[in-house]
Amino acid sequence: MKQSPLFALLAEFERVEELRSAAERVRDEGYTQFEAYAPFPVAGLAEAIGFHTVLLPMAVLGGGIFGCVAGFLLQYYVAVIAYPINIGGRPLNSWPAFIPITFETTVLCASLTAVLGMLAFNGLPRPHHPLFAVPAFRRATRDRFFIAVASSDPKFESESTRRFLQGLNPSEVHDVPR
Repeated sequence: MKQSPLFALLAEFERVEELRSAAERVRDEGYTQFEAYAPFPVAGLAEAIGFHTVLLPMAVLGGGIFGCVAGFLLQYYVAVIAYPINIGGRPLNSWPAFIPITFETTVLCASLTAVLGMLAFNGLPRPHHPLFAVPAFRRATRDRFFIAVASSDPKFESESTRRFLQGLNPSEVHDVPR
């Protein structure tokens, strides 16, 4: 399969209602690799684009469980196996004393997993994105709304996708070079 010279096609809209309606139509048309950009949070846009949760919550849970088990086992190993000290006839495996460190390693591993997972799932760090090459996209932080349909979408064909986007009545459709 020949790679498209385009990264995406970018449709520009002037009003938030147009963006929400267009996002629903793009999703209903069967496109899956598209993003919507707005200068402020738009109510209902996540549902319109079919946004779904990712694996991050499960990864954070896994990181927390790993931290909990690792913290407890590390203390158990040190107190019972590697360096046992009999203090006042107390048991070597005094688990209540292990709770603070176990809690801290749980929080540490879960938070590190959350930060690293967020960076990985968002494709960061990425100092330059192909959308930055489109001069009109600068207005995405001020007063314009955009939908970008990626060329990696299985349904993407340059001309038919362009015709479809133009049928959404945007103010303009831009090519986004790679």
